[in-house]
Amino acid sequence: MSAGRQAVSGFEFPIDLTKFRAVALDPAVEALSAADRAALAANVQLCRDAIVFFTAVAGAKGVGGHTGGAYDTVPEALIAYGFMLHGQAGGRPDVLPILFDEAGHRVATQYLMAVLRGDMEPARLLRYREHEAALPGHPERGLTPGVHFSSGRLGHMWPYVNGIAMANPHRAVVCLGSDGSQMEGNNAEAARLAVAQQLNIKLLIDDNDVTIAGHPSEYLPGFDLVRTLEGHGLTVDVGDGEDLDHLYARMCRAVTMAGPVALLNRRPMCPGIAGLEGRTGGHDVIDKVTALSYLRLRGHDDAADYLDAVEKGAPRPPSRGTSGSGSNRTLFGTYLIGILDRLPESERIASVRVFDSDLEGSCGLTAVRKAHPEIFVSGGIMERGNFSAAAGFGYEPGRQGIMATFSAFLEMFISELTMARLNRSNVLVHLSHSGCDDMADNTCHFGLNSLFADNGLPDGGADLTRLYFPADRHQFKACLERIYGDHGCRFLFSTRSTVPDILDAKGDALFDDGYRFESGRDDLVREGTAGYVVSFGETLHRALDAVCALQDSGVPVGLVNKCTLNAYDESMMSRLAGAPFVLVAEGLNVKTGLGSRFGTELLKRGFRGAYDHIGTHREGAGGLWQQMASQGLDSTGIERSVRALLARC
Repeated sequence: MSAGRQAVSGFEFPIDLTKFRAVALDPAVEALSAADRAALAANVQLCRDAIVFFTAVAGAKGVGGHTGGAYDTVPEALIAYGFMLHGQAGGRPDVLPILFDEAGHRVATQYLMAVLRGDMEPARLLRYREHEAALPGHPERGLTPGVHFSSGRLGHMWPYVNGIAMANPHRAVVCLGSDGSQMEGNNAEAARLAVAQQLNIKLLIDDNDVTIAGHPSEYLPGFDLVRTLEGHGLTVDVGDGEDLDHLYARMCRAVTMAGPVALLNRRPMCPGIAGLEGRTGGHDVIDKVTALSYLRLRGHDDAADYLDAVEKGAPRPPSRGTSGSGSNRTLFGTYLIGILDRLPESERIASVRVFDSDLEGSCGLTAVRKAHPEIFVSGGIMERGNFSAAAGFGYEPGRQGIMATFSAFLEMFISELTMARLNRSNVLVHLSHSGCDDMADNTCHFGLNSLFADNGLPDGGADLTRLYFPADRHQFKACLERIYGDHGCRFLFSTRSTVPDILDAKGDALFDDGYRFESGRDDLVREGTAGYVVSFGETLHRALDAVCALQDSGVPVGLVNKCTLNAYDESMMSRLAGAPFVLVAEGLNVKTGLGSRFGTELLKRGFRGAYDHIGTHREGAGGLWQQMASQGLDSTGIERSVRALLARC
């Protein structure tokens, strides 16, 4: 075995984690001994090297990940761990031995600490974010050995940890934070409660002036974490997160002090990583070339050799009845620019505002910012406020606000949507990362409850809220072009995954240049007499593959694409009401999606056949396209559900 390799159960982790030395630290002593300081510094470097390595492995496999945040916060994480060890040995103050984190994408820290505590074997880290590895992109309680909390979405942990602090009044509770997570509005509420109740909570905030889309100091001038937190009444301590001695002393004071304390630890993103230090790209997974250079410079040639040999994982299986592919979430920006370009500049400035919530690259807005900065608002990580601002801009006829974010975050502004609807606002919202397809970030980022947006009163047709989930890039473009000028609240969904172009039975593009989108009109993809599958979005091409297989085996099953999720095409409903069976297949929540209501609508129209609906029904299994298969939503799973329905007919 090469020097520096660590053999574990027949596998190898090529950075020797047995060199880690657990150090119990007494927070009553504000100066590190020479031995403890040397051990702590060595531990910090070892852990940072390991994080770079195994996150880069995930990136090279194509499952993505996040390096910078976990890498950055290693010093405070290890000092907090030392305090916890001291408390577990009977020392005071007692620190709850769970390192909470409100930036769940930094989960590499949690997985590495689980290994160092002996809860997992090191080699398991090599499967970070892979399918069925139980190492998803955010921590999930009960899934991964040694992980004791679910972070949920960014900036949602502090209010929750307030309750944990209340339940543990004689212990200090530590929560990692970030300048990005502090933008979320519920952190302001959490701060007020923590101060009012004098909760013994200690926030370790990584203040690196980097979020996904840029530098907060540039796109949110005036936002000052010190003044914000002090304004709520917290004790705030600002210092250099890379000065180990000073950081340790500051953390000692925070833990031994009663009440809520926020330590702002300032550092550039990815300190010490050439090519990433101080850059927004450090937020994402480190690229292979940069990681290889870093590892070789640090003397980890075995790790570099391992990484260099990593190949990308298997691609998504092809679907029959399709060709080509496109990324609707990215193309949203391209298609929107085409519309905006046709407006005179004065009209564009007067009538449109586009709001980003720090996800411009994921939702297609980067291109819009570059093409039309005059109408672009970099709104930071503030989905509630940004949606309301977009709706407010669209308060008057002739104006509309446009916003884009992840589909999962729709749940955060449902109340604001009600206000927008009651004010008859014109707002167009692009929600990417819908469903679970391609979502290694896993359950907390699944965009499942999209039909929550359809919560207005019908009122005789007065509710203009419409939800659209196009099947491919051509229908997506036609849909956006058609609904852009409509009144009311419009939601346009896309997925993280690419989707192939849908072909008709002759092999031609179903949504070709002659196609015209009409709101509420369904599309007959394949004729059938045995029954119909109804689907949309990223599930449609999988359903089409299943239908092709069934038809090839002599079962004449049909397929309907239902792009408008909350309106009913009476002509198509009449066809379906007379069918022997109807199966709704969707990537949304089986409890709240289209299928949960579609059967009722069929019954109203005289349906007497067999009915079922399948959708996302279990927590994520990690990986990318494999997520759909684990939900029974791949071609095989859909065909199996169809055959089960046929047996009932």
